[in-house]
Amino acid sequence: MSDKGEGYKVISDNRQARFRYEVLETYEAGIELKGTEVKSIREGKVNLRDGYALIRGSEAWLLNVHISPFLKSSDYFNHEPRRTRRLLLHKKEIRKLIGKVEQQGLTLVPLKMYLKRGMVKVVIGLAKGKKLHDKRETLKKRQDQRDMERAMKR
Repeated sequence: MSDKGEGYKVISDNRQARFRYEVLETYEAGIELKGTEVKSIREGKVNLRDGYALIRGSEAWLLNVHISPFLKSSDYFNHEPRRTRRLLLHKKEIRKLIGKVEQQGLTLVPLKMYLKRGMVKVVIGLAKGKKLHDKRETLKKRQDQRDMERAMKR
């Protein structure tokens, strides 16, 4: 699938977030990036695992997402790997998120980063932290699913 085509190319997927959190809603957002960051993202050098999003004032920010420095560029032009990046969302979406994050105590977690028509997009999820027993339940369901698939193959 090409980057400029109708579909999209997934660069990074945060599978750990779906294990740690119960995702209630998802939002697609653009990101404000530097040139070397875009080049690193196209090479797939992104880690969303420890990332999260915050809303400060009337802007959304992506924090602690690691985008490796672009190796074919000098240090002068390169970017800081874990810098804070602004998320591009509509004002209406930001107002809705402010209400849910502050009143209900939910978290904004990056779930997936991909290229869509040549632009870098992030799917952020409005999530609630899972308790230990919920995580065990998830593991149990996953193991049962594997066992059923093995039984079907035989």
